Amino acid sequence: MARYTGPVCKLCRREGEKLFLKGARCYSPKCAMEKRNWAPGQHGKATSARGDRGSDYARQLRAKQRARRTYGVLERQFRRFYSLSLKKRGLTGLNLLQSLELRLDNVVYRLGLADSRAQARQFVNHGHFTVNGIKSDIPSMLLKVGDVVVLRERSKKLEFFKEMADFAEKRPASMWLDRDLKSYSGRVTRFPERAEIDGSLDEQLIVEYYSR
Repeated sequence: MARYTGPVCKLCRREGEKLFLKGARCYSPKCAMEKRNWAPGQHGKATSARGDRGSDYARQLRAKQRARRTYGVLERQFRRFYSLSLKKRGLTGLNLLQSLELRLDNVVYRLGLADSRAQARQFVNHGHFTVNGIKSDIPSMLLKVGDVVVLRERSKKLEFFKEMADFAEKRPASMWLDRDLKSYSGRVTRFPERAEIDGSLDEQLIVEYYSR
């Protein structure tokens, strides 16, 4: 299974905004964006000072990269999500964002059972969760309305998840999810609406990028 293994703070600096890839660290003074809020590389400061004067292609590319990095998806998989979105009824851009939101690792993150999407991906890989009573270790699994995600009984005994429940109480779950922290579970009640998805993502530019 392919995944990005490089420095994640560099990705936030390249996009010029926090993508919250490191969970709680991103809210602390230790966040790299608090110390070096400019693009990485030798000419990073100069590039950031000039602002966004790029071409239409550059803006489309940045929108695509921002979405891809936010959800921790590599290019080949992201393109596959886009192809599936084209075949669905409705707006392609919204279909794409809804598909990314309905990934199992993202649902675990939205439920507050992981500090970041990367951590949620690791938990799923290690088989800590079941979907509709069946163990699932595929982070990219797309959930449907009515699917129930539950932390396995043997995992509930781990000290880490006991502490995670206290953390989850401070972070509300998404409105399209029905969360029960007592049983470490959540159910998909409906598709997420556009207003409930990250506002910094520009799905129209992503569609334009792949429509060239």
